[in-house]
Amino acid sequence: MIIVLKPHPAPEVVEHVLERIAALGLTPHLSQGVSRTIIGVIGDEAKLQVQPLQAIPGVEQVVPILKPFKLASREFHPEDSVFTVKGVQVGGGRLAVIAGPCAIESESLLFEVAERVRRAGANLLRGGAFKPRTSPYSFQGLGQDGLKILRAAGDHFGMAVVTEVMDPRQVEVVDRYADILQVGARNMQNFDLLKECGRTRMPVLLKRGLSATVRDLLMSAEYILSEGNRQVILCERGIRTFEDSTRNTLDLSVVPNIQGQSHLPIVVDPSHATGRPDLIPAMARAAIAAGADGIHVEVHSCPEKALSDGPQALVPDQFDRLMDEIRPLAELLGRSIDVCAGEPAACAPC
Repeated sequence: MIIVLKPHPAPEVVEHVLERIAALGLTPHLSQGVSRTIIGVIGDEAKLQVQPLQAIPGVEQVVPILKPFKLASREFHPEDSVFTVKGVQVGGGRLAVIAGPCAIESESLLFEVAERVRRAGANLLRGGAFKPRTSPYSFQGLGQDGLKILRAAGDHFGMAVVTEVMDPRQVEVVDRYADILQVGARNMQNFDLLKECGRTRMPVLLKRGLSATVRDLLMSAEYILSEGNRQVILCERGIRTFEDSTRNTLDLSVVPNIQGQSHLPIVVDPSHATGRPDLIPAMARAAIAAGADGIHVEVHSCPEKALSDGPQALVPDQFDRLMDEIRPLAELLGRSIDVCAGEPAACAPC
């Protein structure tokens, strides 16, 4: 349920409504937009006395939220959510360009790739320190040593960094090094992990599960939001279908579909979605045309030697061309790219 207040409510009116909700044993979530103040009510709505609350001066209306994802819904938050991570805006007409290798393999490799993607115009650096793999015998990542390398590369090139967390017990250590926590597709419904990420107040990049519906994805986002963390970025990375010529099937309809139901920004990962470098540029352009708030692309200086997901990575020259292609498209659609997240220690101007 949401309580819509009249325009420009006095602080004491807002506080009074919050106190009334808490007194009923429910959890209030305040959302103050440019023109409206909305209070979401989470809990057993049978406890809520609609008429008395609607009688409070300053309350315009009390409206039930029909969707199961309350905090993620547009009913609760009509305006698009916009986050800023170290100077990079996610949403609100800006494009987040997340790029880097699937796994952090060595300091030299990550620094080489980070320099190239930053020069090309990427504004967020990705790299996995903990890797969920299908086989227990595959490379599992460098762990905390990888996190240290990622942080060093981000600081050196003035980029915010994104990395995956796989277990609630890893959240504390990843929180010390990363700027955005990534929850991978295989962990989209790891509810203990989602709640732990929600308690960090750090931005969370939540990837859609391999067979998850839009409702499943938004309900997983709700777990993070319900813990008080409002900075959730959704990610479409392809779903499993009967098609076997690509790694997954990229569901681009999910972008406007989610934007119609939720205020949360959504980015698209064409690398995992297709598994094919020849398809990544076209799908990245299509994602931007569909209205995505960013793209998430794997880049490796020598994919044939990559320890994880090499066949789906672009080489730096290919990423350069991709950036040259998407800039005019973004401008045509009234979008822009924040080129740099900070001042690089050693990098020519972008």
